[in-house]
Amino acid sequence: MIDDPRRPFGRVLTAMVTPFTVDGALDLDGAQRLAAHLVDSGGNDGLVVNGTTGESPTLSDAEMASLFAAVTEAVGDRATVIAGAGNNDTRHSVEIARAAEKAGANGLLVVTPYYSKPPQAGLIRHFQTIAEATNLPVMLYDIPHRTGTPIDTETLVRLAEHPRIAAVKDAKGDFGASSWVMARTGLPYYCGDDMLNLPSLSIGAVGFVSVVGHLAGTRLREMLDAYESGDVATATAIHTGLLPLYTGIFRTQGAILTKAALNLLGLPAGPVRLPLVDATAEELAVLRDDLAAAGIEIGKEIA
Repeated sequence: MIDDPRRPFGRVLTAMVTPFTVDGALDLDGAQRLAAHLVDSGGNDGLVVNGTTGESPTLSDAEMASLFAAVTEAVGDRATVIAGAGNNDTRHSVEIARAAEKAGANGLLVVTPYYSKPPQAGLIRHFQTIAEATNLPVMLYDIPHRTGTPIDTETLVRLAEHPRIAAVKDAKGDFGASSWVMARTGLPYYCGDDMLNLPSLSIGAVGFVSVVGHLAGTRLREMLDAYESGDVATATAIHTGLLPLYTGIFRTQGAILTKAALNLLGLPAGPVRLPLVDATAEELAVLRDDLAAAGIEIGKEIA
């Protein structure tokens, strides 16, 4: 489906929330409707399901498999579906990866194992083991401020040698390190920190894996198009216009306010699961102001 080898997973991908019903059950119909909206009118050519924004730690293996299958059925003919498969247990990650492949996913997002702080040798074996467990391409997810462990430059250079390790979702915030990896390996980089979307393009990022793509996917695509056509002024203007959204969605944990925004707009989302808690009335009031400042009108679905 994606015919640009520089962008093996697409250009603009949203790390999709997992819709739940009011009583906290998995809402597969809502997931399909949200996926279709994001792809058909939301500017996305790819989705990540069962990522952190998808509240992956709260989903059972059976729920994950059902979610992979439902989203693939809904949009797999016109967008890449990337399954979040990583956690801090390599064997469990392999099981999730195989379930994703069986469900029809197009690729895997594999985050650095968290909390246990494995050495770099452990990271190499972890990622290689998962990459060898299926035939799916793998996007590594480097986000040390959450996991506690960065993927070092030399580790990434070595991992790039694996034929199924195809890209990096970069939320490290170290442009120097990222530049060296890209220069030495040609590994495609996707920005995984929305505030850094535009500056990431300047060092060679090929696209975004975004949270605000739920609400501004078409504007992210326009920014990417403008930058790559040489119209940096337009790209910068779009970036500046999105600043209230970049800030607003992350005033507390991102899934909380993303779901709150989608609920305000009448799109499928529902509540969050513990240990997250839904936005307070005060947080919703600030969110409304942030959305308005970013040009997002409450009271109608986003076109």
